[in-house]
Amino acid sequence: MPFLLTARAENLIHGRADMADTIRRLQAYQAAGADVLYAPGLRNLDEVRQVVRAVNRPVNVVTGWLNSDITLAQLSEAGAKRISVGGALSRLSLATVVKAAQSMLQHGSFAWMRDMIGIAELGKIFKT
Repeated sequence: MPFLLTARAENLIHGRADMADTIRRLQAYQAAGADVLYAPGLRNLDEVRQVVRAVNRPVNVVTGWLNSDITLAQLSEAGAKRISVGGALSRLSLATVVKAAQSMLQHGSFAWMRDMIGIAELGKIFKT
């Protein structure tokens, strides 16, 4: 059965901020046959470009550690072939829940309800 092997060099997110080491790891994964290379913890376009130039496999970039002003077009231009948001959307949702809970607890306010998506709109999105 065909499959795609994605190899992750996680040293950047575990306190080893060493791009040379990250690139060596990715190159070793490439030599071992990895189809896609992934280094969570890249923070800017220069780091993305360094990784892309150093390997000849598609590079996945996760947005969670990137400067939030970086766009999809910029990542594509830098050579990223696969872009993911990881858990960012769930953390954004949780941040909204926490803000609403704090507003109710600290101020007795339900003003956060103005920002809710309507049930009809949800129905259209989920085709119910």
